[in-house]
Amino acid sequence: MSSEPPPGSGQGSPDEDPFRKRPPSEPPGEGTGSPYGSEPPPYGGGGPGDGPYGGDPYGGGGGSYPTDPLAGMPPLADSVKRTLARIIDMIVVGAAVWLLTWGLDVNEYDVDNDRIELSRSFWQAAVFAALYTAYDTVLTARTGQTLGKKLLHLRVANLDDGATPSVQNALLRGAVLWVPFAFCCPCVWLVISGGWSYLDRPYKQGLHDKAVKTVVVSTD
Repeated sequence: MSSEPPPGSGQGSPDEDPFRKRPPSEPPGEGTGSPYGSEPPPYGGGGPGDGPYGGDPYGGGGGSYPTDPLAGMPPLADSVKRTLARIIDMIVVGAAVWLLTWGLDVNEYDVDNDRIELSRSFWQAAVFAALYTAYDTVLTARTGQTLGKKLLHLRVANLDDGATPSVQNALLRGAVLWVPFAFCCPCVWLVISGGWSYLDRPYKQGLHDKAVKTVVVSTD
C-alpha cells in the first residue's frame, strides 16, 4: 500500500513542504528554505523526564520524534502576537461581511425594528462565521498563514511533524473557533478558545489547536 497522501489532502512530500520537520539524519533539500535547518531544538529533545517540555501529552509522538514534538521546530509564537494577528484577520473578514450584509438596510425593516435588528445581527454573525471559517481553512491549508499571521511572522503547524495542516484539519480548526460565533456568546467563546493559549502549557494551544493537534510557531 502506498504511503503517499491522497490528492487534495493538503500535505505533500517533505520536499514539497519546506516547513515539515525532518529526522536528524535527513538534511533538508536544497533550495527549500526551511526555517528549521540544523538548529538545535529550542526546547531540547530530551525524554519525558528531561525538563517541562519533554514528552507528548497526546501520546505516541510523530514517527521520528517520539519524545519531544517540538524538537526541530521554531519557537512557539507569543500569545499576544497571535491575538494581534487574529484582530487583523477579523478586520479583513469583517469588512467583507459588512459589504455582503449592507443590502439588508432597506425601508421594509422599519415595520418591527427590534425583530429586524435581532434577525440582522444573527445573519451577520452567521455570514461572518462561514466566511472566516472558509478564509481560515483555505489559507491555513495552503501555507499555514492567514494574512494576519503572515504580517506578524507566525505560522500554524502540525504538532507531530511541523507540516502545514491538511484541508480537513484546517477546516475543523476554523470551525471549532468560529461556528459557535454564530449561535451563542461570540465574544466570550473567542476569548475562551483563542485565549486558552495564554494559559496552556507546554504548547500554548488554543482549544481549536487542541482539536486538531496543531501549534502556532514564529517564522522570524
